[in-house]
Amino acid sequence: MAAPRKSGPAASSPELAAALRNEIPELTRRLMAAVFTDNPEWTDYSAVTRADLRDGCQRFLTRILDLLGGQAADAEHDDVAAAIGKQRAEQGVPLEAMQRTFRLGGRIVWEALLDKAGEVAPGEFRETGTAMWAVIDGMSSALVTSYRNTELDRVRRDERRRHGLIEDVLAGRAHDGLFAARASRELNLPVHGDYVVVVARGEAHPLRTGSETALAAMGIRSAWHDRADSTVGLIALEHRTIEAVLHQLRPQVRGRAAVSPAVAGLAGIDAAHTLALLALDTVPDKAAAVLVSLDERYPEAMLLRSPDLTELLVTRTLGPVLELPAKERDILVRTLSVWLAENCSAANAAPRLHCHRNTVINRLQRITTLLGRPLEGQRSYLELSLALAALELGDPLRERGAGNQ
Repeated sequence: MAAPRKSGPAASSPELAAALRNEIPELTRRLMAAVFTDNPEWTDYSAVTRADLRDGCQRFLTRILDLLGGQAADAEHDDVAAAIGKQRAEQGVPLEAMQRTFRLGGRIVWEALLDKAGEVAPGEFRETGTAMWAVIDGMSSALVTSYRNTELDRVRRDERRRHGLIEDVLAGRAHDGLFAARASRELNLPVHGDYVVVVARGEAHPLRTGSETALAAMGIRSAWHDRADSTVGLIALEHRTIEAVLHQLRPQVRGRAAVSPAVAGLAGIDAAHTLALLALDTVPDKAAAVLVSLDERYPEAMLLRSPDLTELLVTRTLGPVLELPAKERDILVRTLSVWLAENCSAANAAPRLHCHRNTVINRLQRITTLLGRPLEGQRSYLELSLALAALELGDPLRERGAGNQ
């Protein structure tokens, strides 16, 4: 025989929620017992003290009853759930563990409500159930939003700190041993050992996304930093050759990139960065998907280092040719460049210039006449090659010259 209902009017949902307030300590104890299982992935509260976890459970259960009782509104923007989400994110508790705890808390409150079902009219109880799970869903949404926002803020702070460290390393602070040790620890890079620095530029992203991860998959430790005008990478060689690292890095390059010579330890990064920038300036702006090393560009780099002397060299070496009308000038400069590249062989230069060998010889004689000096000889070859290289540099050379004025 069913137990008779209590006499008097049926309790409303707010009244039922108010009645459960006296049971919050017991509900908290039950939730604490339910949270911990044999599955560590579900119960990773290792960073949270028992007292802290109990306080969070109690605040959560209390707020459920507040929302059911009409003492608080808007569960989806609930400040208690948001505060718990923020705190647990800062403590490193997995979001999945928090969501499970909220579900368990909702189930425990629901079971407590079921125990009092006889005190509520059936229709009223159905409404209580609907409101109950709407509250849990809303608070869970507030939890997730706050948790993820906190994680995002933490990632941004970590990125700012990481970028700040890299900027300080590039500025030379790693000459300080204490700073170098800290940078090594936070960037996961060795203090000592050989390094190279890569600098990349381009209109969009000069390197493919995930270059650091791609290198890490091959056992190469590196740290990358996006600046306003470039992307900079610090790469620990750790007994690898520069060629081996470049072989792995080239597929990641989409813009213009240059690598420094090897330097010793984090303390050498500032010098390596300067050399990598110098090497990059030797690459024409129109070039794409190219990675050069300073070892390949020493003549061009030396020309850039002394723009005033370079201008004098070009004027002294090629001045009369450069004063010609554009069409003739370009033909003679191109002929001279190809002839030197073909080891001063007119026969080898002719196919590349799409003309007869005698045409190449006639052009070379014209250049000789204009310059008033022979083209042959070790010193002539050197000066002519440097002057032609300076012409290819173009804008970077003019910019450096203007900067020295």
